[in-house]
Amino acid sequence: MDNMEKNQTENLHVSRHADRSLYSTLAKIALPLALQNLISYGVGLADNFMVGSLGDAALSGVLISNQVQWLLYMLCAGLSAAMVILAAQYIGKGNIDKAKIVVTITIKIALGIAVLMTLVVSLFPASILTLFSEDAEVIAQGMRYLPIVCVTYVFFCSNSMLLASMRCVNNTRIGFLSSLTGFFVNVFLNWVLIFGNLGFPALGVFGAAVATLAARIVEFIVTSVYVFFVDKVLCFRLKDLMLWDRLLLLDFFKYGSPVILGDILWGIGGAAQIAILGRLGAEVLAANTIAANLHQLLSVMVYAIAGASGVIIGRAVGSGDVEKVKAYSRKLQKVFLLFGVITGLTIFMLKDVILAIGFRAISAEAYSYAIQFLTVFSITIVGTSYQMSVLTGIVRAGGATSFVLLNDLFWVWIVVIPSALLSAFVFNFPPVVVFACLKCDQVLKCSVAVIKLHRWNWMKKLTREN
Repeated sequence: MDNMEKNQTENLHVSRHADRSLYSTLAKIALPLALQNLISYGVGLADNFMVGSLGDAALSGVLISNQVQWLLYMLCAGLSAAMVILAAQYIGKGNIDKAKIVVTITIKIALGIAVLMTLVVSLFPASILTLFSEDAEVIAQGMRYLPIVCVTYVFFCSNSMLLASMRCVNNTRIGFLSSLTGFFVNVFLNWVLIFGNLGFPALGVFGAAVATLAARIVEFIVTSVYVFFVDKVLCFRLKDLMLWDRLLLLDFFKYGSPVILGDILWGIGGAAQIAILGRLGAEVLAANTIAANLHQLLSVMVYAIAGASGVIIGRAVGSGDVEKVKAYSRKLQKVFLLFGVITGLTIFMLKDVILAIGFRAISAEAYSYAIQFLTVFSITIVGTSYQMSVLTGIVRAGGATSFVLLNDLFWVWIVVIPSALLSAFVFNFPPVVVFACLKCDQVLKCSVAVIKLHRWNWMKKLTREN
């Protein structure tokens, strides 16, 4: 009996130690990542504060211009996730050299896409803007913004890939430093160039575009200096950009294609949502811009935990410890739900205060819509926190990349977009109903997440033995 009690005590001690280790690692990755996202979204919110003072048309013009950036952001998110999934498993296995090659492959792909998109947007800016709005004033404002902002694509993509490589080795602090530097550059230059301070002319949305370009360049420089000359864990150096491996390239596309395609199609779905809202008026677009930025700002911890979970699970799967993966997954579920509820309550309680303080210049109609949209977000964020973290943070990082792609395709293109189109243009429901249709999948996908996770058939080792 004494031995049994002793074993139980030892097992309890080991379990508590494992819990502390899991939560410590989660916090180590998630907190700096959340701060990085907070600063990044803060840049967007600062832009909205300042550009919003120029009126609904200026705010909407910047929004539709940034839909190309949104597609690029989702593409980079897909490439980053594919990199992290494969590289994290190699790092968990102890093979740093293979992880470096995966990073190099991803950087080259991202750069090629960024250059191509820059050329397309530079040549056809007006055609692209008309996809999202038919309002002549909104398009005119976008034409002053988009041709400058498209130059940022190369710096943005390069910076995103380098930061993702650091996440693979649990280093998210440099992301925070890079974003913080970019934030101060962007806000200061916005103040100078949008409103014409310090003797500069008032350039309006054109000034906002120049400020964004300068901020992206500074972020890229800060990140590059750290990754190539300071980091001692991955030890990625300039000469490593020449690394190549045909088999790893094939593996990257084999396992990463569903991830990349999923995020691209998700980005297209997001652009389609903006196109639907854009047909409902500039006030609705302005309200969506404000609500979406506030939602992102207040939800940074939710998205950071999802990203951190992917790194933790990927490395655990790479090590081959199935029981550890299961234990981690069960515990992480509770964290996802807890932060979802906290975030939902925060959005609901702060929405009126933030709008009253920061967005007095927008129209009364746009203000009313923004309140309604944030109320919807306060509910759907609970579902987002759980299902997104489970499906993209655990299941996808565990190797079941195709399942997550097919699941997203079904909900976005079979449920979300059709229901929103019917609500907006057939039944002529109020904008808040259309908006709720566009976000309904965040709650509906929770049932899929619960079932898939507990079947435990998503754990797949993606690494090569040699």
